[in-house]
Amino acid sequence: MAAIIGKKLGMTQVFADDGTRVPVTVIEAGPCPVIAVRDADRDGYAAVQLAFGEVPERKLSGAELGHLKKAGAPPARTLVEFRDQGEHQVGETLTVEQFEPGQRVKVSGVAIGKGFAGTIRRHNFSRGPVTHGSHNVRAPGSVGASADPARVFKGMGMPGRMGGKRITQRRLEVVEVDSERNLLLVKGAVPGPRNGTVEVRSD
Repeated sequence: MAAIIGKKLGMTQVFADDGTRVPVTVIEAGPCPVIAVRDADRDGYAAVQLAFGEVPERKLSGAELGHLKKAGAPPARTLVEFRDQGEHQVGETLTVEQFEPGQRVKVSGVAIGKGFAGTIRRHNFSRGPVTHGSHNVRAPGSVGASADPARVFKGMGMPGRMGGKRITQRRLEVVEVDSERNLLLVKGAVPGPRNGTVEVRSD
């Protein structure tokens, strides 16, 4: 299995051999040094920990710097563990070369936060009637029973904070791999804003 951490640069388009236009997201991925390897016998699960995004030493705590220096890695902003990623050694560096065009991947990231939103925008509710003096145009309407149980159940669609949550987009196709510039071109959109950190794993 292949896995890497990257930065979403934005979207563009490429043209296939038959002239078809393909919308792609450009991800600057890696190189990511292996910081730690989790063993099933010792740690209870198998995983590999990668680092991405160099930062000045002053921006990290002493514990974080010590953890990175033990692996011989420079100060890094992001550390992520990927489960069941095969045999890797501490100090090894993973690049985009582990991916190939046509491969299916899943991309995880934190979606763009959209602030407080009503039920029509947040949950795709229908609006109420707008004629005959109706005051229920964009209100959510009835959300609970009257007498029994006389309360609103948990999990009901309500107004609230929209976006800003971790999302995984699955079954995306790798269109192109540029190992010289550490770029992955993935068909379609991926979660997060421009320059947001994303995790790319084989699906």
